[in-house]
Amino acid sequence: MQSDEILRKYKKVFDTLENYDKTGELPFQRKRIDVTLSVETINKLKEMKEKTGKPISRIIEECVSKD
Repeated sequence: MQSDEILRKYKKVFDTLENYDKTGELPFQRKRIDVTLSVETINKLKEMKEKTGKPISRIIEECVSKD
């Protein structure tokens, strides 16, 4: 396999590693943050958690990541 073929085939991996060199972060790492939400929103998230069995952080992440 030629080097240009490797670069083309694994472009996303190389881009991820380049970004890691710049930022020290990988896209699949998770970080804890503090956010302020209304009581109503928190109660809705708790209901969704009970229905789906997913952690609240995962529910928020999925909603934000939708394309």
